[in-house]
Amino acid sequence: MTTAPAVGTNDARMRATDEFATQLLMDMVNIPSVSGEEEAVARYLAQVMRSLGFESCVDESGSAVGIAPFTRVEGLPTKDIVLLGHMDTVPGVVPVRREGDLLYGRGSVDAKGPLATFIIAAARAKLPAGVRLVVIGATDEEGVSSRGARFNATQFRPAACIIGEPSHWDGVTLGYKGRLLVEYRLTRPCSHSAGPGPSAPEQVSSWWENVKRRVRELNGARTSPFEIVQATLRTINTSSDGLYDRVHAVVSFRIPLHVLPDQLEQICREEAERLDDSGQEPGDARAEVTAAGSEVAYKSPRDTGLVRAFTTAIRRHGATPHLRVKTGTSDMNIVGPIWQCPIVAYGPGDSRLDHTPNEHISISEYHKAVEVLTDVIERVAGEV
Repeated sequence: MTTAPAVGTNDARMRATDEFATQLLMDMVNIPSVSGEEEAVARYLAQVMRSLGFESCVDESGSAVGIAPFTRVEGLPTKDIVLLGHMDTVPGVVPVRREGDLLYGRGSVDAKGPLATFIIAAARAKLPAGVRLVVIGATDEEGVSSRGARFNATQFRPAACIIGEPSHWDGVTLGYKGRLLVEYRLTRPCSHSAGPGPSAPEQVSSWWENVKRRVRELNGARTSPFEIVQATLRTINTSSDGLYDRVHAVVSFRIPLHVLPDQLEQICREEAERLDDSGQEPGDARAEVTAAGSEVAYKSPRDTGLVRAFTTAIRRHGATPHLRVKTGTSDMNIVGPIWQCPIVAYGPGDSRLDHTPNEHISISEYHKAVEVLTDVIERVAGEV
């Protein structure tokens, strides 16, 4: 472990008070930032991090990036710790308001609370020379491109990474399931309801039932939510102009470690082709199946210095640490396989409130998470 002196700016640590932290989070939640529309909040965060002494910018992906003050060691490479959160939210207006200890608003939990925690803890942490702390507010995590994470995966090679996602202040997330979105489109000539063939809506219904049957076969006897494929019909729309019937369906899959997205895409295509080939007249249109948002599941080992730093810090602050895996997807799925470093997700807030009309976060829990994360950063920085 290095014994080089800790560095940072006293001004930044003095400024990053609980009051400053609360105002930062409230300001962030007050700035709308639906995926693809993050520019305003990115500019604001870059400005805030500069005011705390960070080198800060909005990068090519639109992400807000800040590097906390650090000292290089001559002749030795700098070791990076990356705190990767996201600024974007899902659509939907949750009126921003403070009710006692609770702050309501879209993004308060997912994931501006964790990102604000990163900024304040980074400003407070004392770093040994030779360690660089990078805070990233990434773009489009809630979309299908994960533009910010993909770009920054090429810019850094950290010794450790923390992803900003809610897990409560006493919880640490080790892994996330993968994801796949599939769209099914079909246009068929109209036919009389007394005719022998299936209608377009009936055909997509049959397709979906067959896909679900194949998924059940793939799951076998497994029952744990983290170990099974979860298949959900998200939307289905039908229309007709009197000549042609049209149907468009969107389905999503949450994918465990032992299944690849390509396997599910193949199942969807096979079942569409099977129905296309059964009972259709020559010249009938065939269903179109397209896939997007493909992400492979990822799980970090439990026995790493990063995990131990969190469990130690959480116990020091009076709670029993909870190690979790989640059925959703995060930027861990993007950068984990590329960086191959110790990685976990952490942040205040109840993930059950993600994307809900009642999204809110406890301010006191947010402050507690800052304290825990500050301890973790200093411990991990000393070890790397």
